[in-house]
Amino acid sequence: MSDTPTRDTPTRGPARPLPYVLAGILLAAAIVLPLVPQIYSFDAPRFGGMPFFYWYQLLWVPISAILSTVAYWLTVSEDRRRRKAARDAAREITGGPRTGRHSAGGTGDEANGGEPA
Repeated sequence: MSDTPTRDTPTRGPARPLPYVLAGILLAAAIVLPLVPQIYSFDAPRFGGMPFFYWYQLLWVPISAILSTVAYWLTVSEDRRRRKAARDAAREITGGPRTGRHSAGGTGDEANGGEPA
């Protein structure tokens, strides 16, 4: 069997749906909850002289940023896990580390004669 990747060589392992479902729920909450005016169409309580409906909407700006960050982290970490699973499976099939254009055995500084900059 050849070490060269083909079109049929998997680049990712099997997916676990839980991280993607959680990321979708977090993003849906960040989008849907600020769009439901029945939740925040009140004047009281006031905060710094602002009615509730203003500061509730402003509060969702950092909350949405945090939820988006967590959703991104969940999907990226799952993707990294899947890529690692595919690499490990390829190593088991070929019987050792795969050699390719990214693992030439150098230090990555070949433009400088192998010396770090």
